[in-house]
Amino acid sequence: QVQLRESGGGLAQAGGSRRLSCTAAGIIANMNGMGWYRQARGKQRELVAAIDNDGSTKYAESVEGRFTISRDNAKATIYLQMNNLRPEDSATYYCAVGRSWEALTTERPDYWGQGIQVPVFS
Repeated sequence: QVQLRESGGGLAQAGGSRRLSCTAAGIIANMNGMGWYRQARGKQRELVAAIDNDGSTKYAESVEGRFTISRDNAKATIYLQMNNLRPEDSATYYCAVGRSWEALTTERPDYWGQGIQVPVFS
């Protein structure tokens, strides 16, 4: 069974940093789109960042310039470097993998991680 194993969450102070990691355990034949969604309490789920197999990226406007997504295909791992965190970034963050870019970026990934908490306090 494929699992997306996430790490790096936890309490953060406003202005601080965290790096999230997500490793695909088990074989995934197609990982064209990989990324991170988040859902804050009482808010809609949103795509935070995505990266395709060419290294092209997409970011939510609210995080652009502060967050950086990257991938290591050999390790089947993606990372989300989060800098200058704000209380508004507090959310559950979910790793996601789509067999296609479209699937990933339209909230229809083929695989979801279980989510990790990132509370940001001012």
